[in-house]
Amino acid sequence: MKAFLLLIFSLLTIQAMAQKPVRIAVAGLTHGHVGWVFNRSDKKDTELVGIYETNPELVNRFVEKYKLDRKLFFTDLNKMLDEVKPEAVSAFGAINEHIKIVRACAPRKIHVMVEKPLATTYAEAKEINALAEKNGIQVLTNFETSWYASNQYVNKLVEDGKLGEIRKVMVNDGHQGPKEIGVSSEFLEILTDPVKNGGGALIDFGCYGANLMTWLLKGERPLSVTAVIHQDKPEIYKNVDDEASIVLQYPKAQCIIQGSWNWSFARKDMEVFGNKGYAIAVNATTVRQRFQEKSPEETIKLDPRPAPHTDPFSVLADVVQGRLKLDKNDLYGLPVNVIAVEILDAARESAKSGKTIFLKK
Repeated sequence: MKAFLLLIFSLLTIQAMAQKPVRIAVAGLTHGHVGWVFNRSDKKDTELVGIYETNPELVNRFVEKYKLDRKLFFTDLNKMLDEVKPEAVSAFGAINEHIKIVRACAPRKIHVMVEKPLATTYAEAKEINALAEKNGIQVLTNFETSWYASNQYVNKLVEDGKLGEIRKVMVNDGHQGPKEIGVSSEFLEILTDPVKNGGGALIDFGCYGANLMTWLLKGERPLSVTAVIHQDKPEIYKNVDDEASIVLQYPKAQCIIQGSWNWSFARKDMEVFGNKGYAIAVNATTVRQRFQEKSPEETIKLDPRPAPHTDPFSVLADVVQGRLKLDKNDLYGLPVNVIAVEILDAARESAKSGKTIFLKK
């Protein structure tokens, strides 16, 4: 009886710990997606304990807009981490600041989630991976397309052999342009800075295809990367590209990634062609598929992904508390995203040199 009661007590303790909100801090307020963390009062899985931001105007704006306590704010990252002791940090600054965040968090055993992509250079991506492994932390990269039920469905078709061997993949992402869609001045400054963002549309939207193709091929690296970039609107985007096409060549497959700030309308879609059939993820919940030459194409409507996969902060909370285990090929995980940055680095080099870049084995 005593052993039984002890077991019940242990289970209740574990359950209570699992239900306790994860202490999260935010590093940076300049990224356009940061508003999400302040607009999830219906979720109780996280608790915001600190915000690092050095721009006083931005601080004032967020304090007023979201009625935030000024005691949450810090202008020194290390001081914030030491004083509020978060379990995880979500980075919403420039992409080239991700390495700084991980360097500060990893030795303190604080998990990190960054907005896509993981880093601006392959060297930094490898350092982030090494720091995470050394210190036993998770570093997640958040992509909107990771929330899409359509992409999961297409990947399952690949795994089940319904499409046969992948031969051609086309990933198209982007919108009319960051200025055209009205992003904040702070976010626009990042996106149009070749150092802070690593490039323009090549990085901003090329990263989706690099992430998805690496995932579809279970971590396989391409043999070569060829990229062409252009400034269709140099009067607006004078320092970075607004148009990018990337070709990834694999031993038996090819991927064409089109990232653009010149689409007529916003899009995030993926086409996967195998030697038995094809599937097109039209949007988050719609797939067009065809498996037989003599059969017509059919359209599948899907339900959104189940919780926690429609909210990146819920994903982060579940990972931190052990309810969700990321496998080696997870869209959020380091193995896939380190390779994605390697692809982007090679694409940038290819576009600059006008040559195909062959990746080292």
